[in-house]
Amino acid sequence: MDLSAWRREYTRDGLREEQAAADPMAQFARWFNEAKASNPGDWFEPNAMTLATATAEGRPAARVVLLKEFSPQGLVFFTNYQSRKGQELAENPRAALVFYWGWLERQVRVEGVVEQVSRAESEIYAQSRPRGSQLGALVSRQSEVASGREELEKRLAELERIYADRPLPVPEHWGGYRLRPTVVEFWQGRENRLHDRLEYRRQEDGSWQRRRLEP
Repeated sequence: MDLSAWRREYTRDGLREEQAAADPMAQFARWFNEAKASNPGDWFEPNAMTLATATAEGRPAARVVLLKEFSPQGLVFFTNYQSRKGQELAENPRAALVFYWGWLERQVRVEGVVEQVSRAESEIYAQSRPRGSQLGALVSRQSEVASGREELEKRLAELERIYADRPLPVPEHWGGYRLRPTVVEFWQGRENRLHDRLEYRRQEDGSWQRRRLEP
């Protein structure tokens, strides 16, 4: 199916309350699976998401990371805890995520509280990664100033020598975060810029309030 056909199939009815799931993570699963199924090429990564963090003083920063798993409890990504984003999350454990699937004219915005996943979860995922990615996590002092590319390659070569015939350890400073959503907004592009926007907002009793926002 070509790109225009996918767009027509998934956007012709827009996003209506009677079609949307009552729980935002169920709705997210539906859209995420459709984004994967309709992915127009290997160069697109449907699990790519913009992660926005802020310091305790409110200075924001954003970058693209990869979603590795999600459940009713939240969305999980992995990184170096000593990186800039790790330091900001330690100071201010609130963040926002944005997914944009342009070929479907869809966007999902998520806000919530962030916590580290268990050490066991981090180690299971780390050991499932390609060996090169595991080496990269050991080599990189993420966000620190580098003296040059040659220094990185030297450290990589040394680690390859040391662990040539052994499993790689998982650095204590590397692991996962789970963002537990408090607000989730689904945006569906429509004609004449009359886009559909459904917002889910968690209530004090744990339930979700859903409401339509003006485009």
